[in-house]
Amino acid sequence: MNKPLVFIVEDDPQLSRIFTIALSELFDVEAITDGARALVRLHEVVPHLVLLDINLPGASGAQILHAIRADSRFEKTRVILATADSHQADELQDKADIVLLKPISIAQLHDLANRLK
Repeated sequence: MNKPLVFIVEDDPQLSRIFTIALSELFDVEAITDGARALVRLHEVVPHLVLLDINLPGASGAQILHAIRADSRFEKTRVILATADSHQADELQDKADIVLLKPISIAQLHDLANRLK
């Protein structure tokens, strides 16, 4: 049986690896390190979940989140925002399903993602 797809959109390679490890038991994982690349992939594929950093090269996490919420194809796609900036977290909280402030507990991420599965 296929697992649902998660996009991990994170430009920090170490965090991307950690998030991939945390979620690979529950999801098929596609790690994306650039915001512009994430937008391209979202035109091609509809993931079940997007773990989204806010500060990205190419396109910001806020731009990506807006694109997801503006497109009916992503009606069932869940978004977890991950940021170290509490101000940005507050600004985008109503548009995301969950907002996590970095550093993120891997156990917490796993549990929250499992609830959104």
